[in-house]
Order: sequence, then structure tokens, then C-alpha cells
Amino acid sequence: MKTKTFLFSGIFILLFSIFAFTLLEGEKYKTLEIGSAALKTDVKMKDISGKELSLNDAKKDNGLLVIFSCNTCPFVIQWEDRYPKLGEQCEKNNIGMVLINSNEAKRDKADSMDEMKKHAEEKSYNCSYVVDEKSAVANAFGAKTTPHVFLFDKDLKLVYEGAIDDNSKDVKEVKKPYLNNAISNLISGKKIDPNNTKSIGCSIKRVKS
Repeated sequence: MKTKTFLFSGIFILLFSIFAFTLLEGEKYKTLEIGSAALKTDVKMKDISGKELSLNDAKKDNGLLVIFSCNTCPFVIQWEDRYPKLGEQCEKNNIGMVLINSNEAKRDKADSMDEMKKHAEEKSYNCSYVVDEKSAVANAFGAKTTPHVFLFDKDLKLVYEGAIDDNSKDVKEVKKPYLNNAISNLISGKKIDPNNTKSIGCSIKRVKS
């Protein structure tokens, strides 16, 4: 009986700690609200191509899609089969697309530039994939997870934020393709509903200050 009580107490303390940490992170890095302007748009970030790229550089006439991503998060791995099709959809509709790796604490490991290049090739990425030094852009956006989606209009005002869709594990089982719908509605001038969903994924690995 004492063993069970100890186990449940341990689980409660762990869950409480995670919850408290999430709240603190949320207070420290507030997520951009719908209608807000993109921030840090002139910050140059190194792309896997070797070029330096800012969000202003990546933007196209009809807007910009930003996805905070990485190489190893299980949620990214489940969802990233959709990246190439999103890239095609964005290209077709003259929307820029950039994947941002903000995992500064893993830069000399699984999220190094060399590993990013390998991963992008293996997964057939067809858009820019850049390094966010010191997680500066992620902090400004209040990005919480990998993946975390931010879709901006032609004026770089936020029109959708959150998840890619409602089923990371199986694209064939997706019932609500949030991001696809948001892009289509942005282009056609229709209301984006929902324009905000819960981002689900691994925490961004920031360097603790």
C-alpha cells in the first residue's frame, strides 16, 4: 500500500512540475495573437542551402508560412510527411514557406546544421530550413512546440496559428486539415475558422538563461 501511495505521489509531483514549467514558459514567451504583425522579420538565419535568409526574404506576394520544426521530435516525424505537399500548396498560391529550427540547446547534436541538411534531403523538403540562433525568432513569436504553425497574410499579419491538422499519426485519417483550409481561405478571401488551434508537439529546446 505504501509503495502505491509513493508511486502516485511521485506521478503527481512530476505532472505538477511539468504543468508549472509550461505555465512559466507561457508567461515568459507569449504566443502571437491573431492579427499581430510578424516579429524579427529582418533577422538573417542560415539556411541549409548555405544562404542567409530573413522572414522578409522568404515572404511572397500572398503571405508566409512559418513552421517551427526540428529533426528528431516524434511529433515532427509523424507530421513532416505533409511538409512537401504544404510546400507545393504554398508555391502554387505564391506564399513563402520556411521551417525554423530553434532547438539551440541541441545545436551540437541532433539539430546541428549538418544533421538538418541530411534530414531535409531524406524527407524531401522543398522549402527553406533555417537555424534560429539563440531561439530569437521562436521567443519573439512565443512558439511553444515542434511543430508550431504561424501563417501570415501579404502584410505579414497573423491569420492562423497552431497545429497542421487533427491527426499527426495518419494523414489518411485527418478529419480537420486546419492549415490546408487556412491557406485556401486566405487565398480566396474567406474567413479562416478556426484561426487558432492547440499546437501539439515537443517543447522547443531553448538554452536556459
